[in-house]
Amino acid sequence: MRLASFNVNSVRKRVPHLRRFLENAQPDLLFLQELKCKTEEFPAGEFTDLGYTSHAVGQQGGRNGVAVLGRVPYEVVAEELPGGDGDTHARYVEVTAEGASFAGIYLPNGNSGGAEGYAYKLGWMRRLRALAQARLDAFTPYAILGDFNVCPTELDLAPGALPPTDALVRPETRAEFRALANLGLTDALRALHPGERLYTYWDYGPAFEGNRGLRIDHAMLSPELAERLARAWVDTAPRSQEQPSDHTPLLVELE
Repeated sequence: MRLASFNVNSVRKRVPHLRRFLENAQPDLLFLQELKCKTEEFPAGEFTDLGYTSHAVGQQGGRNGVAVLGRVPYEVVAEELPGGDGDTHARYVEVTAEGASFAGIYLPNGNSGGAEGYAYKLGWMRRLRALAQARLDAFTPYAILGDFNVCPTELDLAPGALPPTDALVRPETRAEFRALANLGLTDALRALHPGERLYTYWDYGPAFEGNRGLRIDHAMLSPELAERLARAWVDTAPRSQEQPSDHTPLLVELE
């Protein structure tokens, strides 16, 4: 089973990129982030001829929004992360397919909104950890894929790419990520590429050409799925195309 995650940074602008990616990579499930459109504006019809059905969770404006595209049967079981009374951000979608649960997330950046914005990020991470704990306690095969907006270690960003005060690398952020992993989740890409500088995001401008990137898109696997992990890689082709997203897809293959 092939899984993928891609922050498209405006799905309607990236339809050509998405179609090329789906044709070339042929993931069974693809999770998208940063749709920048309302649910009803999602261009679902652009992908049906490729064999994909889609489910979008958009928002009235804003920079968030998530979706799933699948060429295997799936059932949507959640459109929001529990525990966030009054949280209107579209940042979570969960489906079941082939006997497992797969969550697509767009974790808050945390650099806007001052102290309140950063507190929202940390609170969201704690809510995600609570849900992951519940899934693991129930022995549910479970994976979380998406834009985590976290560089877990110094290996996950180009030297000097971010100041230590950035919300993506602050000690509290990294501690929350470690707490999530310590539940028993495996960072798929890092498990198979333990010492490599692999990035999934490059700012616009010369960053991509100079490979001054960040690894902020992750796939975290429960023990049942980690045992099936055969391959994990970053596909840089979409980032090298004209008018790309500033992210590129992350892919995971399960036996």
